[in-house]
Amino acid sequence: MKTRIITSAFGLALLAVVLCLFNTPVFEIAVALICLIAVHEIYEAFDLGERGPWVFGGFSVYTVLLILSAASPEKLLIAPISFLFVLYLAICLIWFNQNLNVARLSGVCAVGVVIWTAFYSLVFIKARLPVDVYGYEAVYLILMALAFAWGGDTFAYFTGRLFGKHKLAPLVSPHKTVEGAIGGILGSGVVGVLCTLAARGLTGHAAGSMFGYIAVFLLGMGCSVLGILGDLFASAIKRQLGIKDYGTIFPGHGGIMDRFDSVLFITPLVALAVWFRTMM
Repeated sequence: MKTRIITSAFGLALLAVVLCLFNTPVFEIAVALICLIAVHEIYEAFDLGERGPWVFGGFSVYTVLLILSAASPEKLLIAPISFLFVLYLAICLIWFNQNLNVARLSGVCAVGVVIWTAFYSLVFIKARLPVDVYGYEAVYLILMALAFAWGGDTFAYFTGRLFGKHKLAPLVSPHKTVEGAIGGILGSGVVGVLCTLAARGLTGHAAGSMFGYIAVFLLGMGCSVLGILGDLFASAIKRQLGIKDYGTIFPGHGGIMDRFDSVLFITPLVALAVWFRTMM
């Protein structure tokens, strides 16, 4: 537990530094680096064999270019970059046909799409809500997405330890319980409200209406359900591949994927909401 707390404190401090530099390229570079590590963890988990490094080279280039191309007008390059990446994978599969397992390669690609979508959503939110127009609303939304995910995880963990009796998905994640999930869902709503109160206090805005906080609470609960699905999704992959953790970069927590699994389906939802709002 001590190791987990220390690691969490260090991670939150690093997150604070990155967000302080939100209006600089440091944010995109940090997101690209984290996304690249997550993709590498998936690549290692699926074990593509001796020809795997050739494949991962393509994944590395594509990951970095994808994340860094979110800002206009570079985002126009996403389509040709994606085509060239797919073409490269096809050539690898043809060239290394005797040594490259198509099922494992397909698995890396499928999970990679989920990872890319989740992390691209972060830079998309920043690009769609520029600071000079919307202030730091993008920072608030990104923090809320992370708070819904990690706050729900924390509440679920302690609620499950105290009251957990009924298994939620025993074949995928035997330690998760229905009681823990309920605690996590309610906890995400509470965390969302507290974060909103803190954000309003720091920016000097009025307290806001009760209706607004109820909406945030309900949104937090909904996002928590997506967080649970992301967690179970990542756990299902680990079960099939026979691994305990995706990595060791976070002592006591595992890898990037072990820490960001509950974020996978939340950030795309927030990005979609931002897209819809700015299109109106």
